[in-house]
Amino acid sequence: MSTHDGITLAQVKSGLAPGQRVLGLDLGTKTIGLALSDTSLCIATPLQTLRRSKFARDSRTLLEIINEHDIAALLLGLPLNMDGSEGPRAQSTRAFAHNMAKLTPVPILFWDERLSTVAVTRTLLEADRSRKRRAELVDKMAAAFILQGALDSLRG
Repeated sequence: MSTHDGITLAQVKSGLAPGQRVLGLDLGTKTIGLALSDTSLCIATPLQTLRRSKFARDSRTLLEIINEHDIAALLLGLPLNMDGSEGPRAQSTRAFAHNMAKLTPVPILFWDERLSTVAVTRTLLEADRSRKRRAELVDKMAAAFILQGALDSLRG
């Protein structure tokens, strides 16, 4: 797991104040999927999907969510290539994190998200969801999938 500012999820967990959570983000080109951890950092739950616009507006919305849900850290899915290298989407995610870090003291961490959207889409297909319903669900469920993977890693 790589991090934005050297802090790990385990360190975030050890420093949690009562009621604090982690917000997982799946950054797409058109949407941002959001998922919320429980306060014990065991379970990730899909929260919502934001339609992307300009960074200023997206960041304002995220800052409101950070305050509303007492967020201790942001966990961004890092879309690595299958060989582990970083392409344009990973660079875009890092740029987003860099810009968010200027606006909030909340630590920003990265989590390898390879195949998360594929796994979620497969699950939704198996659940026989319509194409429209899959499109509504996939981003926030991908965020939950990413966040759950990070939370599971804490438990070893």
